[in-house]
Amino acid sequence: MAAKARYLLSLGLASRAGKLVSGEQMTENAVRSGQARLVILASDASENTRRHFENQCHYYGVPIVYAESREVLGQAIGKVFRASAAVTDDNFASLITRQMKNER
Repeated sequence: MAAKARYLLSLGLASRAGKLVSGEQMTENAVRSGQARLVILASDASENTRRHFENQCHYYGVPIVYAESREVLGQAIGKVFRASAAVTDDNFASLITRQMKNER
């Protein structure tokens, strides 16, 4: 199985385990409250959304990675489209980060 598919499967598993929030407001709340361990942003998110989350994640010291698209991110977590998501568990965040790095 390709590394790309593994990180998407891990996102879905994190979502089903209740260790992931999605949508711009929920992601922002998780970052601000210190619950976010990793933010996943869709590569095709608007420039404003991208800049907002990059600045926020930099300020709060939360790693940020990029998924292929809003559609791919949404499908991985069982939603239609999602521009952003935040993993709230250290183990899932580490696993997803590792899997995404191996994809390159």
